[in-house]
Parts: sequence; C-alpha cells; structure tokens
Amino acid sequence: MPLPLFADPPTRQSFVLTAVGLRTGRGIGRGARSGLRTLTGSGLSSLTAMGLRTGRRIGAGARSRLRTLTGSNLLPSTPHHGSSPFLIGPHALWRAVRRPLCDAFRATAARPRNPFLPFSDLHLSDALLKAVEDSGYTEPTAIQAAAIPPVLMGRDLIGVAQTGTGKTASFVLPMIDILAEGRSRARMPRSLILEPTRELAAQVAENFEKYGKYHKLSMVLLIGGVAFGDQDRALEKGVDVLIATPGRLMDQHARGKILLSGVDVLVIDEADRMLDMGFIPDVEKICTLIKAERQTLLFSATMPPPIKKLADCFMTNPKMVEVSRPATTNADIAQSIVLTDSRSKRDVLKDLIFSDDVRTGIIFCNRKTTVRDLAASLKRSRLKVGQIHGDMEQADRIRELDRFKAEEINILVASDVAARGLDIKGVSHVFNYDAPWHPDDYVHRIGRTGRAGQKGVAITLVTPEDAEAIAQIEKLTGQKIPRRSATGPTKSVEEQSIGLPEAAAAAAPAPRGRRPKPAPA
Repeated sequence: MPLPLFADPPTRQSFVLTAVGLRTGRGIGRGARSGLRTLTGSGLSSLTAMGLRTGRRIGAGARSRLRTLTGSNLLPSTPHHGSSPFLIGPHALWRAVRRPLCDAFRATAARPRNPFLPFSDLHLSDALLKAVEDSGYTEPTAIQAAAIPPVLMGRDLIGVAQTGTGKTASFVLPMIDILAEGRSRARMPRSLILEPTRELAAQVAENFEKYGKYHKLSMVLLIGGVAFGDQDRALEKGVDVLIATPGRLMDQHARGKILLSGVDVLVIDEADRMLDMGFIPDVEKICTLIKAERQTLLFSATMPPPIKKLADCFMTNPKMVEVSRPATTNADIAQSIVLTDSRSKRDVLKDLIFSDDVRTGIIFCNRKTTVRDLAASLKRSRLKVGQIHGDMEQADRIRELDRFKAEEINILVASDVAARGLDIKGVSHVFNYDAPWHPDDYVHRIGRTGRAGQKGVAITLVTPEDAEAIAQIEKLTGQKIPRRSATGPTKSVEEQSIGLPEAAAAAAPAPRGRRPKPAPA
C-alpha cells in the first residue's frame, strides 16, 4: 500500500533541494540527489505549489518512475484553489523517499561495475559529460568507475591504484558536479586539494579547466615560486576550488589570508609522496583546521602504514577502492635491467637511446648534480635534451615541461621531482640512470610511460652496488625484472641463472694493464 502523504497549506514555505541534499529536517546526501535526478529525469530544484519543478513541471513518466521507487505518487490528487495541487509536507516526503532511496543507492554502489561502462552511467551532469566527450574520452578507467559513484554519494574514500590509471579525474569529475551548486566567499574556499609538488598542483588545475569549462567555478593555485600578492587578490574574490601544496597553504594561513572553516571537500592526493617528502605533519595540521563535517578523499599509488594511520584519524568510515594490489607495476610496461658498471654507464645509456627507437624518454637520476652533468653530456652527443630538478625556479621547470610536451625536446633528464603523477602523453621510454633509493619510487618512475592503455618501455641501468636496491624493488612488486645486455635481447626469468653482482662483473670491460698469463697445460 502506498505510504500516506499529508498536504500542507500553500502558505507554508516549500523546501529547496540544495547542495547539501533534500532539506527535510534531516538531509540525504549529494549522491541521493544525483540518483533521484537520474531516476526522475529532473534536476529537482524546488518543491512549489505546482509540484516538483526545475523551471517546468516534470512529466508523467518521471512521476511514474518516482512512484515506482518510493511507493507513492508524491503529488496529492485533491485540488486546492482551483487546479493547483497541495504542497507536500517535508516530513511526509522524507518518510516516503528516505528508505527506498537509501536502499536503491546502497544496492547500486554494491553492484559490481562493468569496467567498460560509459561515463553517462556514472550519474554525472550533462555539461560535465560534454566536457569529457570534448576531451576525447568515452569510457572511464577502473579507478574512475569505482570511485566516482561513492564520491557523488558524499562518502569518504580511499583510492589505491597504479600511476597512469586516471586517479586525478576520479576526484576532479565528481567535485565539479558537487560544487556546481553553492556560492564562494572571500578567503573561504569551498574545497581543498593538497598536492606534494608544484607540478602536480598545476596538472590538477589543468584538469579542472579542461573538465569544468561549462561550469562557472572559480579556482586558485596556491604554490611556491609565485608572488603572495597575486594569490592574495585571487583569494579575496572567493574560491570554489583551492589547489595547494602544504607549505604554501600553511604560509598563507599563518598570514591570516585564508580560512579553512568553509571547506566541504578535502582531497589528499599522492599521499605516499607526501609521506616521503615529510609533509604528513603539515597535512595533519591542515586536517585539524577544517571542520569535522566534511568529505575527505585520499588517493595514492601505495598504502604504507603511516598513510593508513592518517586515514584512520581523519576519515569517517571511508570506502576503500583498490583496483590493483598496492605497489604493482603496469602490465603494459616492458621492464628490463641492463647490467653495467659505473664507468660505462653513460656510454651504455647513449647506446640504448640510439638503438631502442626512443621517440620521447625521461631519464631519472638520484642526484641533482647527476641531472645537470648527464644533460650536458647528452647535449654534446647532439640529442635534444632538457632537464628538471628541485633547484630550478618554478618558471624554468614549467618551461622545460612545456618544451617536452611540445616535442621541442624529446629527452628529459629529471630527478624524482617529476616521478609522481605528471601526466605527459606519449612517453615511449623511461630510463633509470640510477636505481632508485626507495623501492616505491621505482613504481612511480616507470609509471610515466605506458599511460592510458599505451605500451611503454622501462630500462634500469644497474651496477654491482645496486644489487640490494634491485632486490628490494623485486620484493615490493612481487616480480622478477628481466635482465638484458646493452645490445642483446631481454632474457626471460627462467634464463636468468646468473646472479646480479656476478653478471654485472661479467659485463664490465676487462681492466687495463698486462694481459693475464695463460694457464699451464
């Protein structure tokens, strides 16, 4: 039997569907609003004397679908003052829709998702879908299909996925729809995205500009290397989306130029990189400055124990979305190890660049001085080379990245500042000139190639001193990396019968000096 609904006089104020949900004394979340919009074919902006309206009355078919969902017509048939129906009381409507809506959305969230479903099935707005289509995308990645629906429902979320799988869009897209309603206030951002590096922050800003071009959302980039005055003026105008590095954000807060009490959505991106760079104390401080009634999203490629502890402290019943085992590498990347020695490493790298058909490549080094010296050496070999490291000014780093993206140069020598999250299309090769000191960095370095379903090649130059580092990488990723010579074919795992130090010694050139005497017959 349909639930009874009691009509209220038209003089009573009708309630409004706002960004916080359906206001009926208690609110249902943004996800329920999004699902209700999909089920009824209506944006449902307000409840007036003419029924559910968004500038026009919803059709009979939409009411029928809503009636099927809730077990009630929602619109009394008894006329009042001529042909106008009664207003629906807020408590009556809440009693009618609360339980069936919650059950329906729980069932939708729990249902296994087809990895090839279109973006249109993710309950995103038409304007956002058009922007996604303009960008050339038709199907979400696995992390996007799994993360976007719970984010729209207002859930806290932990997303763990390999680099290059579209983690950025999995929070940018739903945030644009969530923030589409509401008004920004001076110095009080409505959402905050924390990034470990300036390059990552700039990349997220580019994503917001690309996907939010049909929305009127204000955005401010708060990073070092930019004058305070420009950022102060932008904050005074009001901010919907604030993208910041922890250090500059704390500086602006200490200067009294920003208030975080109005943040409704907090995103902590590349959380494991935050840990490596020592930003976790700042992140914890920032979390305490934001109201507890917020939505928190945490994304990372790996999930070390300190990050799990951070999530336990500052997130409320988060949904875990893990599309692959933490610290696994992309199957589209052909990995290999080239055995060499310290003296021959530079020559071996040049031979690989000339023999492996490298269209565009990134070479990673552990030290800034190595980046500078190696870039100079490759330029002397008439290669089109650029460099990027932490000692460069922000403007110079952006200029080098732009040259690389525009294919003015095809080789970029970089320190680990470029290893996390940078999305540069078409990188065919990644070379680890130095084996990374931390095993996690290996996953992030090689993740610069093989992105968005493309194939990639990752080659690591290994000396006998790197044996322990390689063993730690293989332990973390759970796979044996094939060995190869500088010019020979890659050996399969079964063919790798020679140990790393011995193989490197065998590959090294013979020492200079007198030739050894032959053994006696």
